[in-house]
Amino acid sequence: MDKVKTKTKPSQAILVAVLFVIALIQIFPLFWLIQFSLKDNNEIYGSNPLALPMVWRWGNYTQALFSGGLLNYFLNSMFYTLITIVVAGVLSAMAAYAITRLNWKLKKFSYTLFALGIMVPLQAVLLPLFLVLNNMKLLNTYWALLIPYIAFAVPMSIIILCGFYGSIPKDIEEAAYLDGCNIYKVFFRIILPIVKPAIATVSIFTFLGTWNELMFANTFVNSAAFRTLPVGIFSFAGEYSTNWGCIGAGMVVATIPTLIIYCFLSDQVQSSIVVGAVKG
Repeated sequence: MDKVKTKTKPSQAILVAVLFVIALIQIFPLFWLIQFSLKDNNEIYGSNPLALPMVWRWGNYTQALFSGGLLNYFLNSMFYTLITIVVAGVLSAMAAYAITRLNWKLKKFSYTLFALGIMVPLQAVLLPLFLVLNNMKLLNTYWALLIPYIAFAVPMSIIILCGFYGSIPKDIEEAAYLDGCNIYKVFFRIILPIVKPAIATVSIFTFLGTWNELMFANTFVNSAAFRTLPVGIFSFAGEYSTNWGCIGAGMVVATIPTLIIYCFLSDQVQSSIVVGAVKG
C-alpha cells in the first residue's frame, strides 16, 4: 500500500500544478481589468501596461457611476435580466413539462418548433424585429428589449429542461395522482423541486445572454432612460478622446453580478452536470 501511495504522489503534484496554472490564466484577465480601471490614460499607454497603478484612481468608479450615468444603466440591466429570467423560466418550465410529460397531438411539433428557434441567428431577425416594434410603437421602451430577450431565452431553456424532465421516472407522478394530487400540485410540489439544478443552469444561461447582450439594446433603444449597461459602457468611448479608466471601471461593475450569480448557483450547476452525466 505504501508503494502505491508513493507512486500516485508525483501524478497528483503534476495535476495540482497544471490546475494552478490554468486557474492563474483564468484569473489574470480579471486582475488586469481591475488594475486597468484604476489608471489614467497616461499610465495605460505607458511603457508597462501590466504594472500596478502609480496612483489608485478610485475616482474612475465615481465618475463612471454618477457622471457617466452608469448607475442608471446598471439598474436597467438588472431590471431586464430579472424579468427575463423569471418570465422565461416560468414559461419554459411549464412548456417543457407539457411537451415531455403530457400526451397531446402537437407536442412533437411544438418541440421541433422550439428547437428551430435556437438555430435562428440574432442578425437574421434584427431588421424584422425593428420593423415590428416600430409599427407597434414599442421602440425606446422597456418592451423593446423585454420581448426579444424572453423570446430568445425560451427555446434554449425548453431544450435543457426537456432533457431533465425526460429522465424523471413516471412512477413518481403516478403515485402522486393516486394520492389525490392534481396536475398543478404534481408540477409545483414534486417536479419543480427535482429539477432545481436544471432551472439554476437555465437561469445562468439566461442571465449571461441577457446581461451581456449588445446588438438589440443598441438598435432598439436610443434613450438613455432605457439604455442597458453594455451600451452605456460602449457610449463612454468619445469621438476625439476616451477615458479608458472609466471604461475599465464600468466593465468591472458589469462583471461583479456575474461573479455573484455564479458563487450562489455554482453548486446547483455542478450538481445538474453530474445528474445529467449519470442519467445520460
